[in-house]
Amino acid sequence: MNVPPAIDYETIFLHAPVGMCISENRVIQACNEALAAMFGYTREALQGLSFRALYPTMDEFLRTGDRIIPIMNARGRYSDERIMRRANDELFWCHVTGHALKPNEPLGPGIWTFEDVSEKRPVTAELTAREREIAALLVEGKTSKVIARQVDLSPRTVEMHRAKLMRKFGAATSSELVHKLVGLQQA
Repeated sequence: MNVPPAIDYETIFLHAPVGMCISENRVIQACNEALAAMFGYTREALQGLSFRALYPTMDEFLRTGDRIIPIMNARGRYSDERIMRRANDELFWCHVTGHALKPNEPLGPGIWTFEDVSEKRPVTAELTAREREIAALLVEGKTSKVIARQVDLSPRTVEMHRAKLMRKFGAATSSELVHKLVGLQQA
């Protein structure tokens, strides 16, 4: 009888082609080589580090946590694209997906993947923390009213931020802005 070889899950985790980590209460418990390389840290430096270090600002870290909780409570997983920060302070677009290991603890133990999408979506303008947040939600196709409800602002304030983004990216329309945010060229 042929017995299949034992699967070495630790090796698979460490050398997966996408950044991965195990976290608890938004603190990295273990991570792989791809995540360390993406953010410019060693694996050892990331272990025990709060996700806070990977965000451009404390405010973005806090607001993202607040946004994740209801979605994780409802679905058990979360996914978005957001601007993150490398160890050298370079900002970049990152696709982030997480899965809660305990359904009643959305920010408790979890598995997270990170994919650097900066080649197709470079960060080309100096943006405020709020502009980065709104840009990420615009990329998801959300309207100003939906964004306003999600981030607890008035629709008019969201429109003001959208107008600033349009100026910074040289976009004449909202559609052109989204194309520029996702790294596409408008024909």
